[in-house]
Amino acid sequence: MFANLGTTEIIIIAVVLLVLFGAKFLPKMGKNLGQSKVEIKKASKDLKEAIKEKE
Repeated sequence: MFANLGTTEIIIIAVVLLVLFGAKFLPKMGKNLGQSKVEIKKASKDLKEAIKEKE
């Protein structure tokens, strides 16, 4: 999905986010995004194990 993003696009997105949310909010948003990713992976793994046990 994001494989086609170049350096210019990433910089533009970062600048827009900085303008919209401010410098203080971005680290919190990144941390929450990372934690969400970890939780989703954990839930996915648990679901796959539950499906294997049921079979």
